[in-house]
Amino acid sequence: MRLLTASLLTLLISCSWTTCYATGLADSTAKAMPNLEALYLYLHQNPELSYQEKDSSARIAIELASLGFQVTENFGGYGVVAILRNGEGPTVMIRADTDGLPITEETGKTYASKVTTLDANNNEVGVMHGCGHDIHMTSLVGTAQQLVANKAHWQGTLMMVAQPAEEVGGGAKAMLKQGLFEQFPTPDYVLGLHVSASIPAGKVGIVSGYALANVDSVDITVKGEGGHGAYPHQTKDPVVLAARIVVALQTIASREVSPLEPNVITVGSIHGGSKHNIISNEVKLQLTLRSYNPDVRLQQIAALKRLTKGIAMSAGLDEALYPEVYVHQGESIPSTYNDPELAARVQASIESEIGAENVIAASPVMAGEDFGLYGLTDDKRPIMMFWLGAVEPSLYQTSLSSSKTLPSLHSSKFAPDYAPTINTGVRAMTKSAMDLFVHKHDD
Repeated sequence: MRLLTASLLTLLISCSWTTCYATGLADSTAKAMPNLEALYLYLHQNPELSYQEKDSSARIAIELASLGFQVTENFGGYGVVAILRNGEGPTVMIRADTDGLPITEETGKTYASKVTTLDANNNEVGVMHGCGHDIHMTSLVGTAQQLVANKAHWQGTLMMVAQPAEEVGGGAKAMLKQGLFEQFPTPDYVLGLHVSASIPAGKVGIVSGYALANVDSVDITVKGEGGHGAYPHQTKDPVVLAARIVVALQTIASREVSPLEPNVITVGSIHGGSKHNIISNEVKLQLTLRSYNPDVRLQQIAALKRLTKGIAMSAGLDEALYPEVYVHQGESIPSTYNDPELAARVQASIESEIGAENVIAASPVMAGEDFGLYGLTDDKRPIMMFWLGAVEPSLYQTSLSSSKTLPSLHSSKFAPDYAPTINTGVRAMTKSAMDLFVHKHDD
């Protein structure tokens, strides 16, 4: 008996934090799931638009304060910054976004959002978490719970950030402008996750390097000289000019930018004229520009300004009627570049927690995320965002064996398989953060 007791004691003392902690994380997360699911359902049923996230941020602040974090609210709008100091070590920042979208939910779920509100133009719109930010917030709280419960295993400073206004590209800018990295500990690492509408729940996707795109919104006002539709020769038809511009813009990607540099120019809106037989004075275009390389972004903007001007000149328009090109700088966001070394460390951490078979190599996308801004400050730091699978596995398999398309992010029918998604998100993020901190070892 004495020998057995000594052996058990030796085993407990020699048990490394990796083996002991990894064994317990799955169990402790499972125990936390009922409360996390309840939090998710509350957040899903109470979405708020960008710059209106008052109640969502308040709820996150309450959750984090109850865990012992020092919480600052209303930072950079309705942002929340929560700090937990746990000895000497690196500072790890974990970020989640909080805003919903102006979408009327059509998932048919019993817990579907029924919220309506007024948008910035005073129009009544439905509101839905159609991009998974409710999952992000819930995973943030769940990760905070696990890291607090296991403070004995790590040293450092944990920085939790609930960021507003991601959908309009304003939240990260506002928090950084107010002094996120000056008023609070400067992070050594910044982590984030984003749900994926193309990866099954229970799996995680990793991208090293460029993961998400530069995004610019551009308005072009094409001017002309209107008149009667029966006498087009007496006019300078802006509809024809706009049509020429739409076609010419596609040559920027195909003939001006290197084929090795991914980029997209999409004309999402075109409006002009009021009647069949009237040639109007102007046409308005709305574009989205996407790329990874910052130099390509500048090349796109310069090229579209040159092309639109050239087409106006070829039509004989006076300089006063050259097209107006307006880039919405307030909505522009940079690409997200996952630091390769940090991405490799995060991948190894997640594989050790949920199994290598559940971690896949994901592809970069042309969607945008203002998360990239956290890595572009003067004291550049490594950042990493991984994809969190959210598709119900049987639906995912059906989509592979049929032509049925899965609902995408921003779809009114996007419905994450939330329980396993949250569980995986909490475990993946907790283990990633734990491995970045200084480890405490038993003596």
